[in-house]
Amino acid sequence: MKSAILSIALVLTFASTNAQNLINGVVTNKQKEPLSGATIYLQPGNYETISNEDGQFVFRNLKNGAYLLKVSYIGYKFQEKPIVLEGNKTVNVVLEKQVFQTKEVTISSTRATDKTPTSHTNIGREEISSNRSAQDIPYLLQLTPSVVTTSDAGAGIGYTSFRIRGTDLNRINVTVNDVPLNDAESHGVFFVNMPDFAESTNTIQVQRGVGTSTNGAAAFGASVNFQTNDIEVSPYAEVNNAFGSFNTQKNTFKAGTGLIDGIYSFDARLSRIKSDGFIDRASSDLKSFFASGTYRGDKNIVRVNIFSGKERTYQAWEGIPKAKLDGDTAAMREFAQNSGYSQEETDNLFDSDARTFNRYLYDNQTDNYQQDHYQVFYTRTISENITANAAYHQTNGFGYYESYKYDKKIADFAADNIIVSDDTITRSDVVIRKYLDNIFYGGIGSVKFNYEKIKATVGGGWNRYDGDHFGEITWAQNSIGTFSTNHEFYRNTGVKDDANAYARVNYMATKALYLYADLQYRHIDYKINGIDDDMRDLTQKHDYDFVNPKFGVFLQPSDNISAYLNLAKANREPNRTTIIDADLNKPTPKPEELYNIELGGSIMNEKWSVKANSYLMYYYDQLVLTGNINDVGSAIMENVDESYRAGIEIMWGIAPADWLKWTGNMTFSQNKILNFTSYTDNWDTWGQEVEEHGTT
Repeated sequence: MKSAILSIALVLTFASTNAQNLINGVVTNKQKEPLSGATIYLQPGNYETISNEDGQFVFRNLKNGAYLLKVSYIGYKFQEKPIVLEGNKTVNVVLEKQVFQTKEVTISSTRATDKTPTSHTNIGREEISSNRSAQDIPYLLQLTPSVVTTSDAGAGIGYTSFRIRGTDLNRINVTVNDVPLNDAESHGVFFVNMPDFAESTNTIQVQRGVGTSTNGAAAFGASVNFQTNDIEVSPYAEVNNAFGSFNTQKNTFKAGTGLIDGIYSFDARLSRIKSDGFIDRASSDLKSFFASGTYRGDKNIVRVNIFSGKERTYQAWEGIPKAKLDGDTAAMREFAQNSGYSQEETDNLFDSDARTFNRYLYDNQTDNYQQDHYQVFYTRTISENITANAAYHQTNGFGYYESYKYDKKIADFAADNIIVSDDTITRSDVVIRKYLDNIFYGGIGSVKFNYEKIKATVGGGWNRYDGDHFGEITWAQNSIGTFSTNHEFYRNTGVKDDANAYARVNYMATKALYLYADLQYRHIDYKINGIDDDMRDLTQKHDYDFVNPKFGVFLQPSDNISAYLNLAKANREPNRTTIIDADLNKPTPKPEELYNIELGGSIMNEKWSVKANSYLMYYYDQLVLTGNINDVGSAIMENVDESYRAGIEIMWGIAPADWLKWTGNMTFSQNKILNFTSYTDNWDTWGQEVEEHGTT
């Protein structure tokens, strides 16, 4: 009898533990647009989750019974749904918008929507949270289509970068809350100045190709838009510590008040990341903070963001010579001689490990920089269909990199040769610092119109960059007279004004057909004054005016199938290095011009999805390194008449079970310069050698 009772109890227990069900669903608004970041509670049990970038959510391992589902999303009315669970259940939640706007504290006017005919990828809060680590932002993007990441130190910490479709970072537009992040002069983005920024990032959108109109540097290959964290409804505090290879450490503290009286909220983050790096001596010591305060009224939102990064990294910029990787002794010796290596550096080239070689040996061969960002946003809900945004931004930067130079000519540093008795000293080892002291500030704004068939945006901005470049000697092997410690040997300034205005409209011609048009005008005024580090006078002025049109069609015959076609044009002005290093005996570098065609589509269902995109990016006057140098030996960028990048991008996702998902992507591409002819000076004949390279 006892055995029978025990058997029945075990069967009942087994049946009970296996009555595990799930509730899944999608959170959308009345326009059937998915709402990413909605908070979903399930009671009893105090279950909680967040909807992903597609508005989806799931609760697993639930027993049969009665539940109450609660869904909240800032800017929308709170909703409750009673549920009786007797098996797996799908619950779709449609939220109604509130009169006041609170969710998108900093509304993005430059992002593509799900009906915009562009090639883009959205990375939501859930994916960022699961993938963020001590590594910099480029490593967060490395699984998106056509992205290749690089790291100077080899560990993803310190100086990192990425390319999209083979295009380098100074041709990729990057914004934070629509505020330009690209350096106005170099066009580059230095994520080392924003360590641990992923901890304060809510969503990221990567647009490949020209994409939608944006603020700042031209999207000449792609654009990346970061949105910082939204308002947290509840108070929170969080401490994260991580440890990894190469003595890597990450320490992060985050806290927030949640909504106070439904009006105010405050958030803060403090971070430190340290690493020895994989490459020899390529250490990093990175500190940062992020602070944000928000006021939310019925129709007005004011938000202030302040974030800062301070970095100290040992230089590992030069990479590893091919001869070193190949173990070619003769080629290494020739490379060292041609590159001006000292005997100490040459010995290091031969003695170091081929995979971790770093040319630099000086203890303080470091890069030191601090960048402080200030952003003030104002959002006004004019009516249910019209929203206006305005923002002021300011970025202050100051820092230097220090270098040890072997056996340099004293005259190259604007100093007199040293005379001791009857001897004249013309060369010396020196330690130099090259400084950058700059400010970048301006305003952006937009008005968004959202009607049943028409969604339109009118916006633009004005920004000014004012930067001082100067260098000084901090130590010299021979230091007498004008050639002394703290001797400043060059100084120049760059002032750049950049203004743009754009208008964009997306029109629903039918329930399945959307038409898109986007037009931008951009004006740049750039002045350089002063002396460069090679004693050249850099004084010059450049003005550029660009008109960038874009047109597209988006087709969605059913919920599971969509296709798009986009035609766009972009222009990009030469950056500072291209301008100042240009060969004065050749034509002034011209702006680059790009014509972009994107054709893509997708098919998806509950278990799998496939997206494909083909592209052609056809360039006129693209600036490339040809191997030529100017009269002081610096490599120069030259315009090539015609070139192109073309390819096919394929993305897929498979979810054979609720607990298993596999995603991937691949790109097949071809990047060519058409009919290129090179002209190389021959100093033996005082003529030029002409070589027809054809398509290369």
